Amino acid sequence: KEILKIPDDYLVGIVPASDTGAYEMAMWNMLGARDVDICHWESFGKGWFSDAISHLNLRDTITVNEHTADYGHLPDLSKINSKNDVLFTFNGTTSGVRVPEGCDFIADDREGLTFCDATSACFAMNMPWEKLDVTTYSWQKVLGGEGAHGVLVLSPRAVERIESYTPENRPLPKVFRLAKKGKIDAGIFKGATINTPSMLAVEDYIDALEWSKSVGGVDGLIKISQDNLKAIENFVAENSWISFLAEDPSIRSSTSVCLKLDLTPEQIKALVSLLESEHVAYDIGGYRDAPPSIRIWCGSTVETADVEALMPWLKWAFEEVQK
Repeated sequence: KEILKIPDDYLVGIVPASDTGAYEMAMWNMLGARDVDICHWESFGKGWFSDAISHLNLRDTITVNEHTADYGHLPDLSKINSKNDVLFTFNGTTSGVRVPEGCDFIADDREGLTFCDATSACFAMNMPWEKLDVTTYSWQKVLGGEGAHGVLVLSPRAVERIESYTPENRPLPKVFRLAKKGKIDAGIFKGATINTPSMLAVEDYIDALEWSKSVGGVDGLIKISQDNLKAIENFVAENSWISFLAEDPSIRSSTSVCLKLDLTPEQIKALVSLLESEHVAYDIGGYRDAPPSIRIWCGSTVETADVEALMPWLKWAFEEVQK
């Protein structure tokens, strides 16, 4: 809470199954009390929409509105109804598109809750907590820790929902239960865990948090990621054969940077393989559902000098695969 500047009256809990477990837990406990607007513009957000209608079957009892856009773009967020619950990803990991700074599309006087998947944004982007009622992330994303555990951050309004609303005909497995006898299970948010966490992962995460303090806390972490993005922006400005999947700089991710190349899909695959064979970059191919592209992780544990060192290699590989 200290490093992320989370308000004192918000609850923070450690839950099973990474960000996926945290977000699904929130959905299964709280959705259904009012109509829902679901915003998605890449694969993970689309997954939340699919789960809401296909597994929670929310359209059997409430209205579910879908707001979507192609990779590289945002949907029209002004269409969100402040009376409804809202689901969205803060940063689209597979599209390189984030929500605008400050989340002004969320009303301060909203009646519904906001559910924010922030797994590739926390620790690398400013989180406007006053706009966020349910926020989830995982240990292994921006801070590069070991996987398996998720974090669930709840506003007082989210706690009130859990204590006042029980979904009908929706059995919850033990690892999903956030309430006991009509009250929030406070133990989850005081250090108790639903299931046994890995002590190695816990120690690794503590080490990551201590390192975060050493680089200036969340402000220092944000600067590292922004500097990494700037290094790529400078390179793109100098080379006409490469461009951002997110053309609008105001919604361009500083962590999951997605780039288009003037190459065929086969040539892009060859470029990715070539860089891996040279031990220069690993797993930088675009996500399987995204347009042909590459994706460079520029989170807060990546040193800007390493991003800068990669840029000449990109140019070399681009030229090589065309021979």
